[in-house]
Amino acid sequence: MRVALHDVSKGRALPTTSLEFHTGAVRYAIAETEQRPTVLGLIASGRMKPATGRVTIDGATDNRLLRRTIALVDAPDVSDPHADITLAGVVGEELMFAGRGATPLHARRWLNDLGFGELASVPIGNIDPAARVRIMCELAILREGTEGIVLVSPDRHGGSPDGWWRIAREFAERGYAMLVIVGGSAAVALDRMQELGAVNASGPIEPLVLDAPDAEPDDDLPLPADGSDTRPDADTDDPDPGDLESDAAASAPMHDPSPDTAADDDEDESPNTTPEDLNENGAER
Repeated sequence: MRVALHDVSKGRALPTTSLEFHTGAVRYAIAETEQRPTVLGLIASGRMKPATGRVTIDGATDNRLLRRTIALVDAPDVSDPHADITLAGVVGEELMFAGRGATPLHARRWLNDLGFGELASVPIGNIDPAARVRIMCELAILREGTEGIVLVSPDRHGGSPDGWWRIAREFAERGYAMLVIVGGSAAVALDRMQELGAVNASGPIEPLVLDAPDAEPDDDLPLPADGSDTRPDADTDDPDPGDLESDAAASAPMHDPSPDTAADDDEDESPNTTPEDLNENGAER
């Protein structure tokens, strides 16, 4: 699987960006400022439509497939667990979303199997950064169909970059496509640790031949359980980064495990994303 972002942008929240990541490899992308890492992660995982450019998976534009195969992990204000929730609580919720037993006993057993049983009652905000990345990524791949992970800003938790980078590389060696979005300082540190072999995802991208966009709305997307249509209305206004911030804040992580309620792939140019957009294939992502 190969995911490529071709000259995507989102107003002032994200300047024009091109990058690529693929199965069996880990790549990093640099994104600074408060909103930019999350916006880039949402676009790279098919959960937000860019204002310009396209995102392709194996050469095709298919946001629904992206959402089902790419997990968005630990994105600030979107898919990161609240710092005060115990690790067992986070694990239990994710086990439920993955269709597994989700009692406190199940959560503790899962943590014991992973080697972190003693941390079950610790708030996740106090977990070591490398352990946090390990646990969050292991939870991400529990969901059926996950083939790649977009890990957002692991450097914000502190610690040495080589800890979480080695974990990301291990997941790549297990056959997943890995994209790690980091700040400039972490990128410099990775480059200096030559033994890590860190590669910037923003390398040359093969030109994309653009077909005429399909004006037909994607009416086959299922509606939420209450029957209401939560897909955004068409909006031709320029994207407002303030809207992104307010929407992201409103999107509490890990609340609705309902699949296939992400924004459709029609010609809607609205920059807004709804809580349903964020929960397909991984509320923790």
